[in-house]
Amino acid sequence: MSPLKTSLMKTGKRRRMRKLENKGAARNRRQQPSKTKKIVKTVDSVLAPGKTAPNFSLNSTPDQKVSLNDFRGQPVVLAFYPADWSPVCTDQLSLYAMVMPEFKKFNAELLAISVDNIWSHLAFAKDRKLNFPVLADFEPKGSISRKYGAYKEKIGESARALFVIDDKGIIRWSHLSPDGINPGADGILSALENLNEAQTAEKS
Repeated sequence: MSPLKTSLMKTGKRRRMRKLENKGAARNRRQQPSKTKKIVKTVDSVLAPGKTAPNFSLNSTPDQKVSLNDFRGQPVVLAFYPADWSPVCTDQLSLYAMVMPEFKKFNAELLAISVDNIWSHLAFAKDRKLNFPVLADFEPKGSISRKYGAYKEKIGESARALFVIDDKGIIRWSHLSPDGINPGADGILSALENLNEAQTAEKS
Protein backbone atom coordinates (compact mmCIF):
# COMPACT_ATOMS: atom_id res chain seq x y z
CA MET A 1 0.00 0.00 0.00
CA SER A 2 1.38 3.43 -0.91
CA PRO A 3 2.39 5.87 1.82
CA LEU A 4 -0.18 8.39 0.50
CA LYS A 5 -3.08 5.91 0.81
CA THR A 6 -1.97 4.88 4.28
CA SER A 7 -1.89 8.53 5.36
CA LEU A 8 -5.40 9.16 3.98
CA MET A 9 -6.78 6.11 5.81
CA LYS A 10 -5.25 7.26 9.10
CA THR A 11 -6.68 10.77 8.61
CA GLY A 12 -10.18 9.35 7.98
CA LYS A 13 -9.95 7.13 11.05
CA ARG A 14 -9.01 10.09 13.25
CA ARG A 15 -11.97 12.09 11.95
CA ARG A 16 -14.39 9.23 12.70
CA MET A 17 -12.96 8.92 16.21
CA ARG A 18 -13.38 12.66 16.84
CA LYS A 19 -17.02 12.45 15.71
CA LEU A 20 -17.68 9.57 18.08
CA GLU A 21 -15.99 11.42 20.96
CA ASN A 22 -18.06 14.55 20.28
CA LYS A 23 -21.31 12.54 20.22
CA GLY A 24 -20.39 10.88 23.49
CA ALA A 25 -19.58 14.17 25.15
CA ALA A 26 -22.88 15.66 23.99
CA ARG A 27 -24.80 12.63 25.29
CA ASN A 28 -23.05 12.92 28.66
CA ARG A 29 -23.97 16.59 28.90
CA ARG A 30 -27.63 15.72 28.29
CA GLN A 31 -27.60 12.98 30.88
CA GLN A 32 -25.91 15.01 33.63
CA PRO A 33 -28.39 16.65 35.96
CA SER A 34 -28.41 20.40 35.58
CA LYS A 35 -27.18 22.40 38.54
CA THR A 36 -29.97 24.14 40.39
CA LYS A 37 -29.47 27.86 40.32
CA LYS A 38 -29.82 29.65 43.61
CA ILE A 39 -32.98 31.72 43.54
CA VAL A 40 -32.53 35.20 44.94
CA LYS A 41 -35.71 36.97 45.83
CA THR A 42 -35.87 40.47 44.43
CA VAL A 43 -38.10 43.36 45.39
CA ASP A 44 -40.55 44.22 42.62
CA SER A 45 -43.62 45.14 44.68
CA VAL A 46 -44.52 46.41 48.12
CA LEU A 47 -47.71 46.12 50.14
CA ALA A 48 -50.51 47.68 48.13
CA PRO A 49 -53.15 50.19 49.21
CA GLY A 50 -56.07 48.59 51.03
CA LYS A 51 -53.85 46.25 53.06
CA THR A 52 -53.60 46.53 56.83
CA ALA A 53 -50.19 47.93 57.76
CA PRO A 54 -48.27 45.38 59.86
CA ASN A 55 -47.64 46.69 63.35
CA PHE A 56 -44.08 46.90 64.63
CA SER A 57 -42.05 48.06 67.59
CA LEU A 58 -38.53 49.27 66.76
CA ASN A 59 -35.81 51.09 68.66
CA SER A 60 -35.49 54.84 68.22
CA THR A 61 -32.86 55.00 70.98
CA PRO A 62 -31.00 52.21 72.80
CA ASP A 63 -33.71 52.08 75.47
CA GLN A 64 -36.82 53.41 73.71
CA LYS A 65 -39.08 51.79 71.13
CA VAL A 66 -41.63 53.28 68.77
CA SER A 67 -44.67 51.28 67.68
CA LEU A 68 -46.91 51.94 64.70
CA ASN A 69 -49.95 51.51 66.93
CA ASP A 70 -48.75 54.46 69.01
CA PHE A 71 -50.03 56.70 66.22
CA ARG A 72 -53.44 55.13 65.68
CA GLY A 73 -55.91 57.93 65.05
CA GLN A 74 -53.62 59.96 62.79
CA PRO A 75 -51.94 59.46 59.40
CA VAL A 76 -48.46 57.93 59.37
CA VAL A 77 -45.82 58.11 56.64
CA LEU A 78 -43.32 55.24 56.58
CA ALA A 79 -40.08 55.85 54.70
CA PHE A 80 -37.95 52.73 54.27
CA TYR A 81 -34.49 53.54 52.93
CA PRO A 82 -31.28 51.57 52.18
CA ALA A 83 -28.59 53.11 54.40
CA ASP A 84 -27.56 55.98 56.63
CA TRP A 85 -24.99 58.38 55.18
CA SER A 86 -25.46 57.37 51.54
CA PRO A 87 -25.88 60.43 49.30
CA VAL A 88 -29.42 59.74 48.07
CA CYS A 89 -30.71 58.71 51.51
CA THR A 90 -29.13 61.80 53.06
CA ASP A 91 -30.80 64.07 50.51
CA GLN A 92 -34.15 62.29 50.85
CA LEU A 93 -34.38 62.41 54.64
CA SER A 94 -33.00 65.96 54.83
CA LEU A 95 -35.76 67.00 52.45
CA TYR A 96 -38.38 65.39 54.69
CA ALA A 97 -37.02 67.31 57.67
CA MET A 98 -37.42 70.53 55.66
CA VAL A 99 -41.01 69.81 54.59
CA MET A 100 -42.12 68.49 58.00
CA PRO A 101 -44.40 71.52 58.47
CA GLU A 102 -46.28 70.44 55.35
CA PHE A 103 -46.75 66.92 56.75
CA LYS A 104 -47.95 68.39 60.05
CA LYS A 105 -50.71 70.29 58.23
CA PHE A 106 -52.30 66.86 57.77
CA ASN A 107 -51.44 65.82 61.36
CA ALA A 108 -49.17 63.16 59.86
CA GLU A 109 -46.24 61.52 61.63
CA LEU A 110 -43.16 60.44 59.67
CA LEU A 111 -41.17 57.35 60.64
CA ALA A 112 -37.96 56.46 58.78
CA ILE A 113 -36.73 52.86 58.83
CA SER A 114 -33.54 51.11 57.72
CA VAL A 115 -31.47 48.11 58.83
CA ASP A 116 -28.65 50.26 60.25
CA ASN A 117 -27.97 49.90 63.98
CA ILE A 118 -29.29 52.42 66.46
CA TRP A 119 -25.90 54.10 67.03
CA SER A 120 -25.55 54.83 63.35
CA HIS A 121 -29.10 56.23 63.33
CA LEU A 122 -28.44 58.51 66.28
CA ALA A 123 -25.28 59.95 64.71
CA PHE A 124 -26.95 60.30 61.31
CA ALA A 125 -30.08 61.99 62.69
CA LYS A 126 -27.98 64.43 64.75
CA ASP A 127 -25.69 65.26 61.84
CA ARG A 128 -28.58 65.87 59.42
CA LYS A 129 -30.83 67.54 62.05
CA LEU A 130 -33.68 65.11 61.42
CA ASN A 131 -36.85 66.02 63.30
CA PHE A 132 -38.60 62.64 63.18
CA PRO A 133 -37.89 59.15 64.55
CA VAL A 134 -35.33 57.05 62.69
CA LEU A 135 -35.96 53.40 63.57
CA ALA A 136 -33.56 50.44 63.51
CA ASP A 137 -34.85 47.34 61.71
CA PHE A 138 -31.61 45.77 62.84
CA GLU A 139 -32.28 42.55 64.77
CA PRO A 140 -33.67 40.37 63.35
CA LYS A 141 -32.24 42.19 60.38
CA GLY A 142 -34.90 43.47 57.99
CA SER A 143 -37.80 41.66 59.68
CA ILE A 144 -40.19 44.63 59.42
CA SER A 145 -38.97 45.61 55.97
CA ARG A 146 -39.81 42.09 54.81
CA LYS A 147 -43.37 42.38 56.15
CA TYR A 148 -43.89 45.41 53.95
CA GLY A 149 -42.25 43.79 50.90
CA ALA A 150 -39.45 46.33 51.20
CA TYR A 151 -36.32 44.25 51.79
CA LYS A 152 -33.58 43.36 49.32
CA GLU A 153 -32.27 39.94 50.25
CA LYS A 154 -29.34 40.05 47.84
CA ILE A 155 -27.73 43.10 49.41
CA GLY A 156 -29.28 42.92 52.87
CA GLU A 157 -30.83 46.39 52.86
CA SER A 158 -34.26 47.93 52.98
CA ALA A 159 -35.65 49.06 49.67
CA ARG A 160 -36.48 52.71 49.06
CA ALA A 161 -40.20 52.42 49.73
CA LEU A 162 -42.87 54.83 50.95
CA PHE A 163 -46.24 54.20 52.60
CA VAL A 164 -49.04 56.49 53.72
CA ILE A 165 -51.19 54.84 56.38
CA ASP A 166 -54.54 56.22 57.53
CA ASP A 167 -55.82 56.72 61.07
CA LYS A 168 -57.22 53.18 61.14
CA GLY A 169 -53.94 51.52 60.17
CA ILE A 170 -54.81 50.89 56.50
CA ILE A 171 -52.27 51.56 53.75
CA ARG A 172 -53.73 54.21 51.46
CA TRP A 173 -50.71 54.78 49.19
CA SER A 174 -47.41 53.02 48.55
CA HIS A 175 -44.46 53.61 46.25
CA LEU A 176 -41.26 51.72 45.43
CA SER A 177 -38.43 53.86 44.13
CA PRO A 178 -35.13 52.77 42.52
CA ASP A 179 -32.27 52.91 45.02
CA GLY A 180 -30.49 55.66 43.13
CA ILE A 181 -33.49 57.97 42.83
CA ASN A 182 -34.77 60.31 45.51
CA PRO A 183 -38.60 59.95 45.43
CA GLY A 184 -39.03 63.39 46.96
CA ALA A 185 -42.09 64.49 48.93
CA ASP A 186 -44.65 65.29 46.23
CA GLY A 187 -46.14 61.79 46.17
CA ILE A 188 -46.47 61.75 49.95
CA LEU A 189 -48.15 65.16 50.05
CA SER A 190 -50.56 64.22 47.27
CA ALA A 191 -51.47 61.01 49.09
CA LEU A 192 -52.03 62.91 52.36
CA GLU A 193 -54.20 65.46 50.57
CA ASN A 194 -56.27 62.71 48.93
CA LEU A 195 -56.62 60.96 52.28
CA ASN A 196 -57.74 64.18 53.95
CA GLU A 197 -60.32 64.84 51.23
CA ALA A 198 -61.69 61.29 51.48
CA GLN A 199 -61.99 61.49 55.26
CA THR A 200 -63.70 64.89 55.00
CA ALA A 201 -66.18 63.47 52.50
CA GLU A 202 -66.92 60.50 54.78
CA LYS A 203 -67.75 62.81 57.69
CA SER A 204 -70.02 65.10 55.65
